[in-house]
Amino acid sequence: MLDGSVGLLDRAIAYTCGQLAGVQPDMLDRPTPCARWSLGNLLAHMEDALDAFTEAAGGRVAVGCAGCAPGPVPAIQAKAIALVTAWTRPTPGDVVLEAATGRLELQSRLLVSTAALEVTVHGWDVGRATGRDVPVPTELAADLLEVATWLVDPADRGVRFAPARPVPAGASYDQRLLGFLGRT
Repeated sequence: MLDGSVGLLDRAIAYTCGQLAGVQPDMLDRPTPCARWSLGNLLAHMEDALDAFTEAAGGRVAVGCAGCAPGPVPAIQAKAIALVTAWTRPTPGDVVLEAATGRLELQSRLLVSTAALEVTVHGWDVGRATGRDVPVPTELAADLLEVATWLVDPADRGVRFAPARPVPAGASYDQRLLGFLGRT
């Protein structure tokens, strides 16, 4: 059943849309916590990911690098909301992922949880780049930390995620989540 993962995605979208509200056109060259990524690059990546996750709700997605400039922030926010809407409708079940490296079937629940993780963490990245240092809400961070621990494989380190960073004892869930994903 997708209910739990779609609810998680909905909370992720709400947080990230709030972070996107702080983006101004003159900020696109700002650095982000993602090494070598400007805010403009990150927004383009987010937009491409939102499109792919929305397409996946139809049961199939072709992965490719668009390499385009980001659209206006309200368009990105609208795509984020459309993503949740797409996954609240009946879905075909597992999703077929087609990439240059081959074909892979993913469980829809895993895909939606992955989308929630990506959307939230990049929302946090946007907030850092714009100076809106809003922490990930505690309950959302706790739920995503659980997702991240079974989703992020050691082979992902240095490729999709930086090495995990230490966090102080008693750290909040958002600090633990971000540290696990290699952010400070």
